[in-house]
Amino acid sequence: MKQAISGLYPGYFSLVMATGIVSLAARMEGMQLISMILFRLNVCAYLALWALNILRCIMFPIQFFTDLTDHLQGPGFFTSIAATCVLGLQFLQLYADYRAAMVLWVLAIVLWIVFTYVIFAGLTIKEEKPPISEGITGSWLLAVVATQSVAVLGAQIAANLQQVHKLELNFFALSMWLWGGMLYIWMISLIFYRYTFFRFSSRDLSPLYWINMGAMAISTLAGAHLIDNSRDAPFLSSLIPFLKGFTVFYWATGTWWIPMLLCLSLWSYVWKREPLRYDPHVWGAVFPLGMYAVCTSSMAGSLDMGFLNAIPHIFAYLALLVWAAAFAGLVKKLSMSIYLHTAGNGRRKLHSY
Repeated sequence: MKQAISGLYPGYFSLVMATGIVSLAARMEGMQLISMILFRLNVCAYLALWALNILRCIMFPIQFFTDLTDHLQGPGFFTSIAATCVLGLQFLQLYADYRAAMVLWVLAIVLWIVFTYVIFAGLTIKEEKPPISEGITGSWLLAVVATQSVAVLGAQIAANLQQVHKLELNFFALSMWLWGGMLYIWMISLIFYRYTFFRFSSRDLSPLYWINMGAMAISTLAGAHLIDNSRDAPFLSSLIPFLKGFTVFYWATGTWWIPMLLCLSLWSYVWKREPLRYDPHVWGAVFPLGMYAVCTSSMAGSLDMGFLNAIPHIFAYLALLVWAAAFAGLVKKLSMSIYLHTAGNGRRKLHSY
């Protein structure tokens, strides 16, 4: 247990991100029972991961704080922010529990402030830094996902508030939406540069590169919610052309990435025959699929684009299928770890006897 806590992947909250958005996609498709089961599972996973991370911070503070300023591990901490907001969305959409959603949103804002400035300030002043070919991956875009998740939940809460503070929340959600878009432009430029001008092996292609698309999908969802809010917010209504244009821009960019990522996945797992096995990064591929389904449905409704409605149905079922495969891999890995641990204890007792 100590070894597992010590080596806990900081980005394991992507499990909660993926499960939460697949739950909302299932609800969108009328699968209420599956949606509720995934919600309860998500609450358990969220609490368990917080318990494990707090234990890791207390028991192994050096490893914990070293990971914060590590170029490969540090971005994983942003998953805790996105997971908190996705769980808040579940409370809001499944149970209309505004109090729980507000508490989770405030927690997410605090986490966003802490992790954004601690991680990026730490990486900036760090004396020894890896070259760009070794130090940047798709996981860096988790910072974008975290930022946009705060915008999404904030816009959803603002839509259900009375006129008091509605303006402030919509302005804050808009600001986060714009900041997330700018952050994506900065980071995707470096990632694309790393793609095309440095050696890229099949082992470098982790499932986290699907965040290239997922970051744009959640940006689209935030934009769709802001468009919906403009009906009751004069400040946002004056920005409607801008909001609609950038929302479609984000969606189109995310859509462009899908064939590219499919080609790279086929190249890695079929042509190069990389083994397809479970690891925590796989949840970084499940989340974008579910988010693409939800964001496309929301954008189609906000912009009256009914011709897009077939896409969310396809991706909702695809996300559910991939989630089930990933969850089966997680259960198998945990079962194998427990079996090996039990067998090892049995052999040691027999040897002692």
